[in-house]
Amino acid sequence: MKKYNVAVVGATGAVGEEMRLVLEERKFPVEKLSLFASSRSAGKEYKYKEEKVVVRELKDDSFSGIDIALFSGGDEVSKHFAPLAVQQGTIVIDNGKYFRMDPQVPLVVPEVNPDDLKWHKGLIANPNCSTIQMVVALKPIYDEAGIERVVVATYQSVSGTGKEAIEELKNQAASIAKGKEFKIKAYPYQIAYNVLPHIGSFKENGYTSEEMKMLKETRKILGDDNIRVAATTVRVPVYRAHSEVVHIETKKKISVQRTREILSAFPGIKVIDNPEKLEYPLPLFAEGKDEVFIGRIREDISTENGLVMWVVSDNLRKGAALNAVQIAELLIK
Repeated sequence: MKKYNVAVVGATGAVGEEMRLVLEERKFPVEKLSLFASSRSAGKEYKYKEEKVVVRELKDDSFSGIDIALFSGGDEVSKHFAPLAVQQGTIVIDNGKYFRMDPQVPLVVPEVNPDDLKWHKGLIANPNCSTIQMVVALKPIYDEAGIERVVVATYQSVSGTGKEAIEELKNQAASIAKGKEFKIKAYPYQIAYNVLPHIGSFKENGYTSEEMKMLKETRKILGDDNIRVAATTVRVPVYRAHSEVVHIETKKKISVQRTREILSAFPGIKVIDNPEKLEYPLPLFAEGKDEVFIGRIREDISTENGLVMWVVSDNLRKGAALNAVQIAELLIK
């Protein structure tokens, strides 16, 4: 089997660390793994297949000899370094938002639109974490009955913000339990024992950037600009895994039983839907898992062709690192 020189950019962040773990777990054919980060993180060591890999400072000429680079270093890093990597012959899979809506860059979820990889020009975009798990759930329904409209409310974990937010939630919860004061840094308000109906920046239309991503990215991934999407994205005091309530209005009627059948047969989905036994997906159980978990599947009694479902997935796995590695796996095939 051919092996590849692979790089992880932003290797010391939450997503970068997960990318390294997923590469090893899935036995991706790596000849040599390179880890890159900012100058302040250079010199850190990580273990990969029983070997130590030293993090190096990311520079303009870092990609010589690199076949595939997984980017998770932020938009400014992607904007500057991704084109340089492509010029040096590297295929870039970028987890940031900078290139997602570029018409020259495919936006790919392997279970949903793998054929879009055929027209890549050296750069492929990884969608937003909340969009990824939703479109995996939508795709089999879209193929079966068509989709007119989606209304989604998300309950997104703090790991979507990064390591500092995880630590802030831990510190706030511990401080409150001990009756101590604490600082607020990662979010505009306390996140422990609270929910924040605000992810991203507010736009003129009253929606946030995170909510508009779910509209635009869903249309691009499914290749359908006529789908109407309205999202409300909420940050919740959960360490890891995002949850979503998804209301779907289909073009033709589809039964709950048929919905369960097509979702259960779709790659990457696991249906847990036994309300009589109180069995449904939970973020606590999704942590560290690869699947998109779906439950609470029912008719939307407010509209004729409506469905409602509860969708949960690990945002650092399927919502970021795993999806990027799955793209790389498709590329080498």
